Amino acid sequence: METIAGHLYDFPKYYDLIFGSDWAAEFKFLEACFQLYLRKPVRRVFEPGCGTGRMLLRLGKAGYDISGLDLNPKAVEFCNDRLKRHGLRAAAFLGDMANFRLKKPADAAFNLINTFRHLPDEKAARGHFRSMADAVKKGGLYILGVHLTPKTVQRCVEECWSASRGSLTVNSRLWSKSIDLKRRKEIIGMTYDVHTPTKRFRIEDETIFRTYSAEQMRASILSDPRWEIVETYDFRYDMEWPIEINAATEDVMYVLRRK
Repeated sequence: METIAGHLYDFPKYYDLIFGSDWAAEFKFLEACFQLYLRKPVRRVFEPGCGTGRMLLRLGKAGYDISGLDLNPKAVEFCNDRLKRHGLRAAAFLGDMANFRLKKPADAAFNLINTFRHLPDEKAARGHFRSMADAVKKGGLYILGVHLTPKTVQRCVEECWSASRGSLTVNSRLWSKSIDLKRRKEIIGMTYDVHTPTKRFRIEDETIFRTYSAEQMRASILSDPRWEIVETYDFRYDMEWPIEINAATEDVMYVLRRK
């Protein structure tokens, strides 16, 4: 199998196939949070790090006024093209989630699959929460999904997915290659094995995630006093089972409210 060294986010078609399958559970969770934790109906929603727009598409088709930003121009182009194919306006724009400003504040915002951990340092993390506080209306929500680094032995060190659409199949693997808690860096290996009727090839990438203990994550969130943590869930998206974060906690959905 031919191997291509490349940035996986530069291949939005394959990324979207792998990570687009969970949208229904995530959509249901977002709407449940909107209904439970907001006093007013949600009209405008925003996604920092929107990628291919897998969630923006579904929210837009459900009638929400959507917008999103991403640092990758290929992902933004892919997102806007798909929105326009479905009769929606191009709603994604290029931007850095560590420092941005919206023209109109959102009623609610979300970032569900660990994109926050791409921010390289505490300055960027605090800039993100400051920018998000400016981007969300008072009383609005920001729903943030993060994989914490537990104080116990880390249970999740490798994940694999497989998805098919028509004659295209993509098998993906993500694994932790090394972790340095002092420097707060985790090196992540990622591959896509792509299968079509005429060819097979592998795309291989390596990325760095910043590590967060529960205490470090809480400090980053509350670095801007306009945020409060109103509830926490895990990646099961079960509204009936909020969680209490402890030393072994890894996957967390933070429900944040803008004061």
